[in-house]
Amino acid sequence: MKKIILVRYGEIMLKGLNRPYFEERLVRNIKSSLSDLGRVDVIKSQGRIFIEPADDEYDFDKALDRLTRVFGIVSVSPVLKTEADFDSIQQNSVLMVKKLLEKNNHITFKVETKRGDKTYPMKSPEISKKLGAHILRSFPRLSVDVHNPDFILFVEVRDHAYIFTEIIPANGGMPTGTNGKAVLLLSGGIDSPVAGWMVAKRGVEIEAVHFYSYPYTSERSKDKVIDLTRILSEYCGAIRLHIVPFTEIQLEINEKCPVDQLTIIMRRFMMRIAEIIARKNGCQALVTGESLGQVASQTMESIVVTDSVVNMPVFRPLIGMDKNEVINIAKKINTYETSILPYEDCCTVFVAKHPQTRPRLEKTEHFEKVLDTEGLINRAVENTEILTVTSRDAVSFS
Repeated sequence: MKKIILVRYGEIMLKGLNRPYFEERLVRNIKSSLSDLGRVDVIKSQGRIFIEPADDEYDFDKALDRLTRVFGIVSVSPVLKTEADFDSIQQNSVLMVKKLLEKNNHITFKVETKRGDKTYPMKSPEISKKLGAHILRSFPRLSVDVHNPDFILFVEVRDHAYIFTEIIPANGGMPTGTNGKAVLLLSGGIDSPVAGWMVAKRGVEIEAVHFYSYPYTSERSKDKVIDLTRILSEYCGAIRLHIVPFTEIQLEINEKCPVDQLTIIMRRFMMRIAEIIARKNGCQALVTGESLGQVASQTMESIVVTDSVVNMPVFRPLIGMDKNEVINIAKKINTYETSILPYEDCCTVFVAKHPQTRPRLEKTEHFEKVLDTEGLINRAVENTEILTVTSRDAVSFS
């Protein structure tokens, strides 16, 4: 008998001839997520992944928690692995149920069996029936309820037997790194971390860009964005964060352009800079946290004018969501409490009271002519600070 972890994946199963690529990437991401917890064997077999620790003192709770954040995993279970003979299945099932009943006041149960090894001498219903009878004899307080039991004893019979009572849901999606790479425009707000999480869930590897207007925005504002990146890295793996000095650009726009054009011109500079960083780092798209109609810079007309300065796709996964929907996801992924910390970002300084909500491209381009666009962008890119942020390690400088 050995305690291991069973990992299930879903959407990958539909990938046909490409399936091994997605499975191997998922295995690699699992190993990376668990790398500091001790040595494990990660074994892929018949649409399942089994994680077998080398050490009896392995921290299963921490491992299970991390695995639920690895995109591509549908659910995980702590499992007893035993020999597939029926005597071993009975003995170890009793041990598992005994341990469960020490912690919970369960009184009803049922047994569900999957027989992956079709040569096994007993069929699934027979295994469930005989094992259920043995459990009843061992624990007289229990009774069978096939419709609404307090717990289910699951048994999977393959090369070995795998026995468990708990199925812990995970986030699903596709393994990070299987669907290209994109740059996330990461502010300190609620929306952009959620947008990054949603795109990463579809297998996209992300780099993050943050626009920092020191001294108008404080060091605490910068630390807040690093913390948000660290939370995202629990799901996405290590993230490179590009912190772009934006003060000079904002001061120039504020001094030389009409007040109602400040927001839209600022956004156009952000998009230009993000695209340069994206191309330098092999990214194929930009990602923003915009939701249609939420603020002045997110009207249809503003989005068209903003996008006109870039030549790569811009993904907006929140485009049709309302604020409450976004907040619910932010709470689920643990970014919300950090996002609402009251530290300003560059989008909250030099903001017009009445920004243009229906900008016209030709007028915005006319107002931009007074700016040294190329020089401002080049200086911002040249002075960008790059950090590598992970969920466990200190921030490192690139």
